[in-house]
Amino acid sequence: VQLQASGGGFVRAGGSLRLSCTASGRAFRGYGMGWFRQAPGKEREFVASISSVGLSTTIAEPVKGRFTISRDNAKNTVVLQMNSLKPGDSGVYYCATSRDSVANRRADDFDYWGQGTQVTVSS
Repeated sequence: VQLQASGGGFVRAGGSLRLSCTASGRAFRGYGMGWFRQAPGKEREFVASISSVGLSTTIAEPVKGRFTISRDNAKNTVVLQMNSLKPGDSGVYYCATSRDSVANRRADDFDYWGQGTQVTVSS
């Protein structure tokens, strides 16, 4: 399984970014997908996840109301739309595939990870 994330960059506080992750090598529509992030010196943390057919999402409290996750199974792509960005949202964002079809939130429930894309939010 290969995951290719893109869309990171530099943005001022209050701005928006749209991250995309394209998967290959496994039946995409059969598995949940998620996004995690890691800031320098901090542990990787859960951001958002979506079930295999997109009917269920799980959003971390720090980003609830600002971030949304969606997927297009025809394009094997999951998208993280990030609005009202804050400096605390800075970090490397990773997409990952779940071990099953649900919108998990624990890192142990994800088995394949992308290479990460850097997001930097300035104050």
